[in-house]
Amino acid sequence: MDTASANDFDIRDYLRVELLPHFMCPGCGHGIALRALLWAVHDLKLAKDRLAIVSGIGCSGRVGAYIDANTFHVTHGRPLAFATGLALARPDLEVIVITGDGDCLAIGGNHLIHACRRNLHLTCLMFNNEIYGMTGGQVSPTTADDRLTTTTPYGNAEPSFDACALAAAAGASFVGRGMTLQTVALKNLIRDAISHRGFSFVEVISDCTEIFGRKNDLGSSPEMILRQKGSMKPDTYGNVVDRPFRPNAVQTGVLARNDRPEYGDAYRAAVLGAAGAAVAG
Repeated sequence: MDTASANDFDIRDYLRVELLPHFMCPGCGHGIALRALLWAVHDLKLAKDRLAIVSGIGCSGRVGAYIDANTFHVTHGRPLAFATGLALARPDLEVIVITGDGDCLAIGGNHLIHACRRNLHLTCLMFNNEIYGMTGGQVSPTTADDRLTTTTPYGNAEPSFDACALAAAAGASFVGRGMTLQTVALKNLIRDAISHRGFSFVEVISDCTEIFGRKNDLGSSPEMILRQKGSMKPDTYGNVVDRPFRPNAVQTGVLARNDRPEYGDAYRAAVLGAAGAAVAG
């Protein structure tokens, strides 16, 4: 199925081509993540007028502007808050949030927790490149230990944040992690997340080659992407690792999944029940 879908998938059908060339730096992993998302949309045969993309501030936030759909660019840290209202008011739309590690976990962290708890039907894609790339290269909640940034010139002393563990603990009914190294697996994960009825959280391990990679001597873009392979564990999509696991290995694929009442369905049922009781009374 992947081969067939790849053969008839043309990313230009889903882009605002008049806005090209894009703003992303050469080698930025966010372009690969965007392709995986739009490929998943193609697989699901979602009509563009039913697709709502909400994004915040940062390199990831600007990605949404290139998608030929209903797109909303909101203030820093607030895409999940905005998307909550949109998904509740318009359940006919497929709402997808594109956010970054800073946008989602720092100023937007509280919104993430309650979106997970609430379990409204929407999908949150968090592009994690370990840095505030657009605003100068400051340390983010996911920056790895000892990494150099403009605000940690002697190395990061804080432990990095495990966003998927937080999402699962807060009650997200679908939690997954993918990497730009494996576009097909990432596409399949995003497709499953969108299809899930409830709140889906997907962390996408991406790379910032210009701001983060240069400062930490991580090599070229291909070298940075290949580094992802060395930190992988086998995942739920059958990816094979051909080297020993590193101590900081991360699990990919579906990490948590459970079926529980979706917030919008439960809310509307309660309102109808109350209205019926009032009429009967």
